[in-house]
Amino acid sequence: MIPDPLSIFTASTAVVALAEIGDKTMLLAIVLAARLRAHWQILAGILVATLANHGLAALIGQEVAGLLDAPWFRTAVALGFIAMAAWTLVPDKLDDDEDSFTHRGGAFLTTLIAFFLVEMGDKTQIATIALGAQYQNVVIVAAGTTLGMMLANAPAVFLGEELVKRVSLNATRIAAALLFLVLGLWQLAGIFGWL
Repeated sequence: MIPDPLSIFTASTAVVALAEIGDKTMLLAIVLAARLRAHWQILAGILVATLANHGLAALIGQEVAGLLDAPWFRTAVALGFIAMAAWTLVPDKLDDDEDSFTHRGGAFLTTLIAFFLVEMGDKTQIATIALGAQYQNVVIVAAGTTLGMMLANAPAVFLGEELVKRVSLNATRIAAALLFLVLGLWQLAGIFGWL
């Protein structure tokens, strides 16, 4: 049974919002805000980069699932969620070479390019692929994961290091890992008839 659109949107938003806390793209948002001091341009760059990146990721997930709609593939997606639970527990960090930070083309273009590239192969992009495969709804998954990115990164842009000091990144990573684990186990339960 495919969940209703609101459930897909809510799950996609929650998974990415929690997984993004402490992620390297969130750290990038903090660095960009500190260096460029153009909060709204940075947020616009994050939005456009995420829409493009996660739209492609959800499409890839949907297309792969459509081609390989077999129990072994659904099992692989479920195990992928469980692997994401473990990966989420590993903290990210930006390269320590901050002196090499340069930008051209303004805060929006710098953020757009940096976020799009840094998000490639990132856990939130891989989660979006898995969500696209599970729910097979590109628009709703991409909208939800993009909202999740914005919910996590907007406070990072405006509050920066104060946010990192006040929010327990370890507790947030554990909550995100539990969410990935529940999604994986729920999918396995559906495949093997445990529900």
